Order: sequence, then structure tokens, then C-alpha cells
Amino acid sequence: MTKITDALTVGPFTLKNRLVLPPMATSKGQNGFVTDDLCEYYAARSQAGIGLIITEHHFVLPNGQATLNQVSVSRDEDIPGLRKLAQAIHQDGSKAVLQINHAGSAAMPELALAGKAIGPSAIANANPYFQPRYPKGVDMAIPNEMTHEDIKTVVEAFRQAARRAKEAGFDGVEIHSAHGYLFSQFYSPLMNHRTDEYTGKTIEGRTKIQVETIKAIRQEVGPDFFISLRLGAIDDREGGSQASEAGEAAKIFEAAGINMISISGGANAYLRQGHTEEGFFQDVSRIVKEAVSIPVLLTGNIRTKARAEALLNDGACDLVGVGRPLLGDPQYVKELLD
Repeated sequence: MTKITDALTVGPFTLKNRLVLPPMATSKGQNGFVTDDLCEYYAARSQAGIGLIITEHHFVLPNGQATLNQVSVSRDEDIPGLRKLAQAIHQDGSKAVLQINHAGSAAMPELALAGKAIGPSAIANANPYFQPRYPKGVDMAIPNEMTHEDIKTVVEAFRQAARRAKEAGFDGVEIHSAHGYLFSQFYSPLMNHRTDEYTGKTIEGRTKIQVETIKAIRQEVGPDFFISLRLGAIDDREGGSQASEAGEAAKIFEAAGINMISISGGANAYLRQGHTEEGFFQDVSRIVKEAVSIPVLLTGNIRTKARAEALLNDGACDLVGVGRPLLGDPQYVKELLD
């Protein structure tokens, strides 16, 4: 029987347990830089004993910034602050993975309303949770449809972001392709109406920018640097991405060179309509786990040790992400690991 306290080798490193702190925005950055408050937040969770900490998303380009207090990984001058963050996570033995992201059409309203937002197609974002960020009565902005040159620029930005993460001392990066952000927009037929090779009509088209990014990062950082991808595997909308497609997409990403895949939502972000049970993406993660040989991380309202270990043992996942309980109380880890 697998226990949450069991170690697991994931790509180039071994985790001391199966518990993961998944990415959750804290708004503790300032002017794009890491702050002492942010380092203290992650240090407290490392001290509690978590095996793997995946940071909140960091933007790879200025036009991909999602929120005002989000931290940047878009400049070399970000590296010293990121190094402090990696050290804070490492000090008690947790592995440190930096999530890297481009918001696409979910960029800050100030950017989007100024005509600076980009997306796979000139279609408003399908994630309703972004609407409240806009002024009352103002609809979400329509992004500029990306050209092939735009796509190359974004892929290169992810490559350079991974280089900076490695130079800063992180153990790896996670590519954000979930929750209605740019790569999730490419994956979702709701937001990808392209007819070129990045088309929203085929799995190959919907995963092409992610594959190019994975390969670019792997070329940059080498074989011994960890790469994860967080997949918004289901939109929970008619005409959106479906659970049945997730296995095929995951195999494509594994072949491109990732070491782990994390399963979450697409157009409805980390929530799932009509579901509040612990591990509510488990039907999707099971499909993915059967399709790939790399470890699968499952999140989604997991709160108890009993449920976490049940999910580990019945084929739903290899790692469990516990988020909201740890956002306010890092010592909750002890209840899970004792």
C-alpha cells in the first residue's frame, strides 16, 4: 500500500513524500520582484515538510502578466530575487519548481483594454472568473490573434524563463497550460478557432505550442532539469475540451520531454461544476495515468490523509496536491504526514 509519506523518484530527483503544494497566487510580489514576505510564505511550508513545492505562476513576458502583484521571470534582473525564493524553499528539504506562465487574453485588464493582450484567436476569454477583474459594465477584452512570429516570441520567452529558473537554483519549472491562460486557450476549442497548424480542431494543433515550448526548454536546460506541465484537461462546457482527450494529449507531452503532468481544469479554472468531493478531477487523472509512464499529480479539494492515500492506491495519481488548507495554515501538513 502506498502511503503519502513514501518517497518517489520524479525525473531527475527523489521526493521525500507524495505531498505537493500546488501553485496558488498569493499577490505577495512587488513591481514584479520577489519580496521577503513571499520567501517567508514558502519557507513556512517547506519547514512543515512538503516534498514538492510548485510556486505560483510567474510571467514570462510583460504582455503576459495576469495580476498587479504577480512576480516576473521575464528579465535577467529577476534572477537574484528568484534565487532567494529557491533557497527559502530548499532550506528544509522541499524540492522547488517555478511555475512559468503567459496570461494571453487573461492579461491584466489594463493591458487587455489597451489592446496589448494576445491569444490564439480574437475571442474573449471563456473563463468567467476573469470578468470581475474588469470595471463594472465592461466586457472582457478581445485579444489580438497571434501571428506565427508572436508564437515564436512566446516560446522563446518560456525558454529564457526556464534558463533563469535554473540559474536561480530551482530544481525545475512547470509550464502553465490550465485555468484559461494562454496555453490553456490554445488547448481549448472554445478559445482556439485557428485553422493553421495550431488549429483548435485537432489534438495535434491544440498541443503544438506546448510541444514546441517543452522542446525549447529541454534544449536549453538539458536532461537533468525537471519539467512539469499543468494541463487544464477539461473545460466543463459544451464544445470545450473533454476528459476523454486528456490521455492522448498527455502522451504527446510525455514524448516531447516532460517529467510530470499535473491535472486541473481549463475554462472553469481549478473548480469543477457540480463537484465538491475530494479529488474531483480524478476521472481525468485516471485516464492520463493509464496513458503515460510519468508521474501524475492530482489536485482538487483534497483535504484528508485518508482520501489522499485512497487516491494514490486506486490508480488516480502518483502525487497529491493539497492547496487551500495550506494557504492559510502551513502546519496542516503535519495532519497529513503524521
